Amino acid sequence: MELTIAGEAAFVYTGGRPFDLALPVAVFIHGAGNDHSVWNFQARALAHHGFSMVAPDLPGHGRSGGAPPATIEACASWIGQLLDALGVARAALIGHSMGSLIALQAAAQAPARTTGLVLVGSVAPMPVADPLREAARDRPDAAHAMINQWSYTPRAYLGASATPGVFLPALNRQLMAHQAEGVLAADLAACHAYQGGLAAAGAVRCPTLMLCGERDQMTPRKAAVPLFEALVDVASGARMMIVPRAGHALMSEAPDAVSDAIRAFLSDA
Repeated sequence: MELTIAGEAAFVYTGGRPFDLALPVAVFIHGAGNDHSVWNFQARALAHHGFSMVAPDLPGHGRSGGAPPATIEACASWIGQLLDALGVARAALIGHSMGSLIALQAAAQAPARTTGLVLVGSVAPMPVADPLREAARDRPDAAHAMINQWSYTPRAYLGASATPGVFLPALNRQLMAHQAEGVLAADLAACHAYQGGLAAAGAVRCPTLMLCGERDQMTPRKAAVPLFEALVDVASGARMMIVPRAGHALMSEAPDAVSDAIRAFLSDA
C-alpha cells in the first residue's frame, strides 16, 4: 500500500491482507538500515489471525521517499502521521532495535492512542560504538559486516535458518546495502543521540512486552533491565520474555517464537 505523508511517498506492507479498520491495528517498526521486510514472518502471522497490520518503510528507507528523520522523536511523530493517514484512532506498536525506541517514544507522545507496546531487542539509552558509527559514515561495507557479526548467533553462520535455503547474514547484508547512501549512518546517529527512553517509559500507559534474544550481543538482556524496570513502575502488565538461542535478529532467527509471543500478548492486551 502506498500513502503520502508530509508530502512524501510512504510504502506500507500489510501482510498480504487488505487493511481493515474494523480489526485491531498493529504497527511494526523496523530498525536501523532496514525496511519493512524484516517483519515479514510476524506481519503475515498477525494479518492472518485477526489483526490489521502495517509495516511501513520509514522515510528514506526501502520504497519510502524523503530523508531519514534525524531524531527518534521525529520518527515517532511520523508514526503518528502514518496513523492519521490511515484513519486509525488507536493501535499497538511493535518495534525492533531502533524501531523499539521509535515505538517507545510514540507511545509516550500519544499514550491514549496506544493499545499495546512490544519492544524487541531494546535498551535505553542505546549508545552506538564510535567505530560502528564512523564505519557507517565512511565505510558502509565494514559497518554492515560489524552489524552482522553482532546480530546473529553462531548457528546462523553455520547455516541454521527457519527458512530452508536462506543464509540469514547474507540476506541481512544485502538488505542493508540496498538502502540509500547515508541512511544507516543517520539511523545510528539518531539512536546514539536519543536520551529520552527512560523518561518516555514513564509516560507509557499500555500493557508492554519486552522480547530479548537469549544470545543478543547488541542489546543484551542485562542492559535491558533499566528500561524494563522503568516500564514495570508505570505500564499495566509490563513483562519480559527471553527468546531461547536467538541473537539480536530474533525475528528471523526465531520467527515462530516471536510471532507467537506478539500475537498472544496483543490478544490479551
